Amino acid sequence: MPAERLIAGTGGTRRHALRVLRDPLPWTLLALLGLTFGMDRLRPLFAAAFPALERPLYEQDSFAALLWSHLWIVATSSTIAVAAGMALGVLVTRAAGRPFRPTLETLVAIGQTFPPVAVLALAVPLLGFGARPAVVALALYGLLPVVRATIAGIEAVPADVREAALGVGLRSVQTLWAVELPLALPIALGGVRTSVIINIGTAAIASAVGARTLGSPIIVGLGGFNMAYVIQGAVLVALLAIATDMLFARLQRQLARHHA
Repeated sequence: MPAERLIAGTGGTRRHALRVLRDPLPWTLLALLGLTFGMDRLRPLFAAAFPALERPLYEQDSFAALLWSHLWIVATSSTIAVAAGMALGVLVTRAAGRPFRPTLETLVAIGQTFPPVAVLALAVPLLGFGARPAVVALALYGLLPVVRATIAGIEAVPADVREAALGVGLRSVQTLWAVELPLALPIALGGVRTSVIINIGTAAIASAVGARTLGSPIIVGLGGFNMAYVIQGAVLVALLAIATDMLFARLQRQLARHHA
């Protein structure tokens, strides 16, 4: 019997190890960190691939500093977008705010149609060059998915659940915080996920107005016809977006199991 348990335990350990090895998230994070801190080791590869370039490796800033700055800009702008988007989404689902819902949806939809470069160009005269106009532009650009998902999530809460909450003595605000928002969270999180992924990709453009991001090698590379720089920046932005999307997908699955 002890031997059978040992064999069974070994089999379970192997299955767990296989699941870990098949999980793409750790490998994506490993690739992102490996390239961020070890891109200089690929200098011979880029030199061989682009022999006409005198400088095949971007060296104006460290990739680690660019990644940190990129994450800071995305985190700050996404926090603003999520806080404002969820607040506005909740507001227009209340009785007092319902008349403003068409106006809100129209405004955020119009904001989404403006190219990020145009928003950055408008923000620069007011805020100057650097990270500040990038944060403002990305926050405005990330509102639409959050607003729509928040509204959809709250409207998906069954009416009988609201009535039951009111029936046990909860007031409207208590029902919102204790019942509606927790039930709406899985759907609302989908909007947050979309908003953050959009901001990760769009933040690369912010380097055009002086912000330090992973888009800096891309902007410099395009300006100097250096495709090695473009590839280095684009790969890191793509890996960051993919890893973040996987993290959100995992969080959504956990929430779905919790609410099942």
